[in-house]
Amino acid sequence: MLPITTTRRSFVAALGGAVLAPAGRPAQKAAAFALIGDRYHNSDYIRTALNRTIARELGVSIDFRDESAMLTAETLEGYRLLIILRDGMVWPDGYPDETSNAAWVATGRPKLVSDPPVPPAAAKPHFWIKPEQGKAVRQFVEGGGAALFLHNVTHVGLTDPDFRHVLGAAYTGHPPIRTFKVKVKNAAHPIAKGVRDFVVTDEQHYMDYDKDPKHIFLETVNEEGLEYRSFGATAPGGWAYDYGKGRICYLSPGHLLTVLWNPEYVKLQQNAVRWLLRQNP
Repeated sequence: MLPITTTRRSFVAALGGAVLAPAGRPAQKAAAFALIGDRYHNSDYIRTALNRTIARELGVSIDFRDESAMLTAETLEGYRLLIILRDGMVWPDGYPDETSNAAWVATGRPKLVSDPPVPPAAAKPHFWIKPEQGKAVRQFVEGGGAALFLHNVTHVGLTDPDFRHVLGAAYTGHPPIRTFKVKVKNAAHPIAKGVRDFVVTDEQHYMDYDKDPKHIFLETVNEEGLEYRSFGATAPGGWAYDYGKGRICYLSPGHLLTVLWNPEYVKLQQNAVRWLLRQNP
């Protein structure tokens, strides 16, 4: 086995794994705990994206997990930053179809054959967050922790009042993937510093925003005038505020790797982490 050197630590961290401590010594936690991945958002692209934009380029180590039950007060203890990119659902009885499987969609959705047949299942989603998990997030941020909420995490805000109070919003929906502009609404905000308007092809998420509008520094706009239901063509795209002794930031783009690696969006993610961890000059 290779000795645990700085090079090896960097290599393991780049793969999203933890370095095992020598016998008799406690393992050191990363700076951030990230809860990622759901039926519609593969954990791999999220881990790949954030390992570059946050872990490697900012030097902020991340422990990635995709099991929602891991979000507890005990887990969060010792971390400085919580990152979440996932929705509020789990599917313990399977899926009604394979529409979330990119390979199946890419091959023209062939007829699904199983011999012997797969027994029928309820195939209904369940909301995963429990009251103690919402309280854990609230206590973590109130006590001085930081939270970076990304993309579809507003869906979690539908079912837990403590989580929603920290996040400041709840999901209302999104149209099919389409092209829209991400516009800087408050260029004076530290997270928007040096960021220009940019265009992505992504899910344009809409939400009920609960907090003071002054905290919104980013918005998403469909410049073709395409609306979503009765919500219009524009939605909040990013906000941030102090919460207790801690801070939170939400950024709505993030359904695809090409979105998370858009150069202007990389600036936003990195500015957000610096602001959340109070590293801004």
